[in-house]
Amino acid sequence: MLIACLIMGQAQSPSSPPLTINQAVQEAIHKNLGLLADRYNISIADARIITAGLRPNPVLSIGGDHLDLLGTGFNDINRAGPPEYSIRTEFIIERGDKRRHRIEVAEQSKQMAQMQFLNATRTLVLDVQNAFIDVLLAKGSLKLARDNLTAFNKIVQVNVERVRAGDLARVELTRTQLAELQFNNAVIQAVTKLHVAQQRLQLLMGRSVPLPSFEVAGEMRRDTLPFSFEELQQQALARRPDYQAMLRDQARSQAEIRLQLAQRKVDFAIGTEYRRQQGLAGKGNSLGFFFSLPLPVFNRNQGEIAQARGEQLQIDARLHLLEAEIRNEIRTAWQHYETARTLLSQIEGDMLGKAQGVLGAIDYSYRSGEASLVELLEAQRAFNDTMQNYNEARAEYARSLYLIDSTIGKDIVSVGN
Repeated sequence: MLIACLIMGQAQSPSSPPLTINQAVQEAIHKNLGLLADRYNISIADARIITAGLRPNPVLSIGGDHLDLLGTGFNDINRAGPPEYSIRTEFIIERGDKRRHRIEVAEQSKQMAQMQFLNATRTLVLDVQNAFIDVLLAKGSLKLARDNLTAFNKIVQVNVERVRAGDLARVELTRTQLAELQFNNAVIQAVTKLHVAQQRLQLLMGRSVPLPSFEVAGEMRRDTLPFSFEELQQQALARRPDYQAMLRDQARSQAEIRLQLAQRKVDFAIGTEYRRQQGLAGKGNSLGFFFSLPLPVFNRNQGEIAQARGEQLQIDARLHLLEAEIRNEIRTAWQHYETARTLLSQIEGDMLGKAQGVLGAIDYSYRSGEASLVELLEAQRAFNDTMQNYNEARAEYARSLYLIDSTIGKDIVSVGN
């Protein structure tokens, strides 16, 4: 019931201004629930730094011994007692710079969490950009379908007049009306696809209840890359946050080894004790000092040291694997860009003009009675296919540009902040 009320309220609200792709990206960064959850990893890492810097707590012990709680009674005959009361404190002295190494491990973990958050931001930004392109493509398809419907509406109106004048058979009018219904169905399908694309984009932006009046503004990217393939590879290894996160993890593993080596050194415990005795012979107060340390006979932290070294080798292997994957992603994105650019150039340079020319000639011939409806529909279909391919080629070229930006981690640090 509450959601229905919200939807009704939003439907009655005035239309919001169209969003640009940069506005959509910024809103997603600040409101996407998945990214907000990843952001908490940084706060958790800050808390671990605080924990790593804490020193061991002192220990306070209060005791009583030889107490006459069972009612035996202390006297000169049994010589029991005397009752004793004690207060003891102990302090642990860490050795081997364990605290400094713990802080180092926690700080490297925080830097890794920051890079992982930026990598999640990079993935989200690409998803929003692709979703935005899908909305623009759906709008282009809807415009094409409506233009076709408008053109055929005019043809139907002309044929109605021709039937009235006796220049056209009624069966031909029926055929054009059926074709008009098909174009009307195409408009309905295009509207549905546009709504689906708009809802997906709004969900990525963090809007749990999509606005029915949602609109976007802008054009698909048409710029060219100013870098070569080799330059893109170098930029990717320097900028990609997932690669930087792996480097931080490598540094963390090295700090973890130093911490585990420091853990081999035993910690001292020193303490003081005040003891009070109160018996038949009188009262007495005493003060004691204590020093203790564990004897590293069996456990010298061998297992944790070996585990830390094994994790370092594992991270090294993963780092080399990630580097190879990034190079392959750059290669794939570059091929995608080259293919999309070539296809778009071919459509703009050759196919688009020919399809428009053929449709114009057939349309004129049909209106003058020299061409059949089948020929007109075939020319219209060829024109629609060409225009749809053109719109999809523009969208694919824009996606390839955004994919390369994401693959090399372009501007992701400034976006993440």
